[in-house]
Amino acid sequence: MKLITVEDVKNDEQVKIYLKLANKHLAEMGFTEHGLRHGGLVSAVARNILVDLNYPERICELAAIAGYLHDIGNVVARANHWQASALLASQILARLEMDFEEIGTIIGAIGNHDEHTGEAVNPVAAALIIADKGDVARGRVRNRDFATFDIHDRVNYAVEKSQIKVDAAQKTITLNLEIDTKICPVMEYFEIFLTRMIMSRRAAQLLECTFGLCINNTKLL
Repeated sequence: MKLITVEDVKNDEQVKIYLKLANKHLAEMGFTEHGLRHGGLVSAVARNILVDLNYPERICELAAIAGYLHDIGNVVARANHWQASALLASQILARLEMDFEEIGTIIGAIGNHDEHTGEAVNPVAAALIIADKGDVARGRVRNRDFATFDIHDRVNYAVEKSQIKVDAAQKTITLNLEIDTKICPVMEYFEIFLTRMIMSRRAAQLLECTFGLCINNTKLL
């Protein structure tokens, strides 16, 4: 068995092709961006959350790998993509000769990142959930016709800045957003993302932290 890194995963040809195709498939269905940018960002943020909370280096690396692969199942279908992602990740990581216990940790995290069915089953899953749900950004909107925006387009397009801040001393994890309320009122954010914020709060609890949400310098959670 090998100590596989996130760079090994990023350089794998199957991973590259599947993530690009997954993003292309979602574009055809009208979804926001779920490609290399999203995977790379979630990977980095998930790792950083655990680094800031002083988790072992190897656990932080597993979080980075889980973050990068968590949406690869969209190459199969959007429905139940978290399960397809976990199965594909298992096959890819086994081919790369990763330790089976590490694979199990990663696919448990990936298979539990959906806000309707998932739970933070381990620290890797918790970091992945918080990083994934915190990626709300104007750059994810592909539709350039504002008149045809749905609520997801509107909310993402309204977010001018998104940042997850970890305070290890205070044991807090805070999602800081700057929103243009002329494009989207704050209430619309909660209309579609309340379930995600509740999931993030539960994930933070597994990491022995409290989760906070701050929008336009106003603390809301």
